[in-house]
Amino acid sequence: MSKIIGIIPARFGSTRFPGKPLALILGKPMIQHTYESASKSKLLNDLIVATDDSRIFDTVKSFGGRCVMTSSNHPTGTDRLIEVASVLEANSIIVNIQGDEPDIDPDLIDGVIQLKLDHRDWEMTTGACPIYEISERNDPNRVKVVFTKDYKALYFSRSLIPSLFKKEITVYKHLGIYCYERNVLLSYNTLPESDLEISESLEQLRALEAGLSIGVYVTRKPSLSVDVPEDISLVEDTLSKK
Repeated sequence: MSKIIGIIPARFGSTRFPGKPLALILGKPMIQHTYESASKSKLLNDLIVATDDSRIFDTVKSFGGRCVMTSSNHPTGTDRLIEVASVLEANSIIVNIQGDEPDIDPDLIDGVIQLKLDHRDWEMTTGACPIYEISERNDPNRVKVVFTKDYKALYFSRSLIPSLFKKEITVYKHLGIYCYERNVLLSYNTLPESDLEISESLEQLRALEAGLSIGVYVTRKPSLSVDVPEDISLVEDTLSKK
């Protein structure tokens, strides 16, 4: 039976928000909120923070979390994931959990995992939720996804997809969680660089253009993410209401 391992990439250096994983939210560092939320998943067998910074490492250890040090030269979180996954069991399933989502819903994690377990022939699964605000639909920082009736991704874009040119239908926002077969993750960087990936600045298009299948789990409860310091107060307000 495959072991299901969640990995939270957490780097200290961030252009828009340096030291983001250690930013305090209601008196606790953000990485602790994310770790504790993800720990409520029913399907994860293990949870690891992967970092390049001793301050993050020490913080995770201080609240009893599992953490590993990785290279500081990784250009993306996926590269950091690959380093950790390279020493894990061969038939593991790896879940990439974003470290800047302190309120991540464990049901989202389990939904993405279960979709992968139901379709072992699909190389990856991810998440999505409906977008209702017009401003968010047109925001290029909100990645949109369209998928088949069987929940296989057709395309991801920063533009509005579908265009709604002739009919108003639900628009879905992509959520940045991924579940991979370990062998797929380890070979990800060998896939040819994609023109679509470069054009949209979306790494997952490399997989689609190479012919890999990406399943999409749809949730109604999107997680709040922290991109800039100003987002902290919004997250604190949401968490305090809980």
